[in-house]
Amino acid sequence: MSPNLPPVCDYEGSDYQNSFWEQGERDYEDRVEAIALGRLLPDGGKLLLEVGAGAGRNTLRYKGFERIVLLDYSRTQLQQAQARLGRGKRFIYVAADIYDLPFAPGLFDAATMIRVLHHMSDAPQALSQVRQVMQPGGTFILEFANKRNLKAILRYFLRRQGWSPYSLAPVEFAPLNYDFHPRAVFTWLAKCGFTVQRRLTVSHFRLPQLKRLVPLSFLVACDSLMQLTGNWWQLTPSVFVKTRAVGDSPVAAPGSFFRCPVCGRFPLEETPESMNCPSCGRRWSIHEGVYDFRSQAT
Repeated sequence: MSPNLPPVCDYEGSDYQNSFWEQGERDYEDRVEAIALGRLLPDGGKLLLEVGAGAGRNTLRYKGFERIVLLDYSRTQLQQAQARLGRGKRFIYVAADIYDLPFAPGLFDAATMIRVLHHMSDAPQALSQVRQVMQPGGTFILEFANKRNLKAILRYFLRRQGWSPYSLAPVEFAPLNYDFHPRAVFTWLAKCGFTVQRRLTVSHFRLPQLKRLVPLSFLVACDSLMQLTGNWWQLTPSVFVKTRAVGDSPVAAPGSFFRCPVCGRFPLEETPESMNCPSCGRRWSIHEGVYDFRSQAT
């Protein structure tokens, strides 16, 4: 892999699914995000790329797709996803770097990136990589952490935070954790070859006090209604965007799937233990059902 690639937030060995979602009182966030995905997803398709799939929290929500590629940098996260979803032909598990995707161009007719962009130190490069592996006209659903939310605006005017929610520059509030201005994200999407079709504002009531005092079903119902304001303004901590891949782009020959992340050659030759590049000779391991493009096979 190129040493010049941006740093990656690695969840290897993390129990994020259990500690954050299952025991972290995040039922409200999970349910309103499911509603947003349901509103934006196409009815179906052949092959969807789930960028930053983690332990597969959202994977079963992509019901209309024949096959789903779960991509994550962490192999242990993908192993947790396997435990939830099983193997089989519908799910393909790939450990790889978002900044150098190991797929043939124009492979996917849809892609999602949910709760992932906030870990990107070079968000435009990550979005560009997604565009390169998508078919023209394909649907890309992106969620991003919004720095111009009501809480940040209030804190800024009360002088309780030093950074401005109105500046276009990302704010890194913790190492490899970023909030973005909506206008900046929409500009990056356009430059990378995506046109925005719809916006939803999500998690209007992400406050511990509200989640303790107000019934969950009521909060979810209110958030569901308020999501529909997203095309007019974005003032929530989470924003969902439905886009379409536009413009001309290369499409791989039928039968091409993986490409070598070092030399770019595709297709690769597959054996039970590895994916082999006939051009540069590198071998990428296949271990317990996970295609691992982070390290070469021995």
